[in-house]
Amino acid sequence: MDTPLREPTFLILTALAGEPLHGYGLIGEVAALSDGRVTLRPGTLYGALDRLVDAGLVEVDREEVVDGRLRRYYRLSPAGDATLGAETERLRRNVEAATARLRARSRTARPLAPRTAGGLA
Repeated sequence: MDTPLREPTFLILTALAGEPLHGYGLIGEVAALSDGRVTLRPGTLYGALDRLVDAGLVEVDREEVVDGRLRRYYRLSPAGDATLGAETERLRRNVEAATARLRARSRTARPLAPRTAGGLA
């Protein structure tokens, strides 16, 4: 993938970098990774997984029957690993650039004039 990953896709790939997971395990892991900011609904997740499998970034690891229902586990493919690594590096460079700018800005910012006692600002 040449374009930046959307955050849910990045988080799905990140979750799968740890170990193979089934759908509801992925939903929980993405929520944990994002501190609850990203909540995937099952329909959204499975649509994303279908696209990621079609793109070769995710593979089916195994299937098992639990309580009479099929549970499919997914894993990160070698191409998904490379894509996640490249995206992580892109984001790291962006964070470094922003951090450098913020540091430079704080060094050149004028200090605030001291307040006089007793007044309301």
